[in-house]
Amino acid sequence: MGTLVERSTRYVMLVHLPTVRDATTVRAAPVQTMKHLPQKLHQSLTWDQGSEMAEHKMFFTDTGIPVFFRDPASPWQRGSNENTNRLLQQYFPKGTDLSAHSADDLARVAAPLNARPRKTLG
Repeated sequence: MGTLVERSTRYVMLVHLPTVRDATTVRAAPVQTMKHLPQKLHQSLTWDQGSEMAEHKMFFTDTGIPVFFRDPASPWQRGSNENTNRLLQQYFPKGTDLSAHSADDLARVAAPLNARPRKTLG
């Protein structure tokens, strides 16, 4: 599962990834998901430094969205995303086999996260 979190609104989109998580798959899945966002929200994306992010230049070519990478051992540089990942553990405890969940399952989890009151949003 991939998580996309819009920084100012904290809007969450969960990306269904097949069991094969190579660079091509990890690039293609968010491209499809990002198509559902208004163009105004296509500002930038910050990724981890894993090898599955190797096609970041092709992601930019496909979407026009610049990709940045957080520094190693600096999770605060993706604070909204890290917080969302922590919230997701309420639905998917550590060790959960995520391949058993469909894109529809992920959408059902994203809905209450997006409806959740957030202190930062007042």
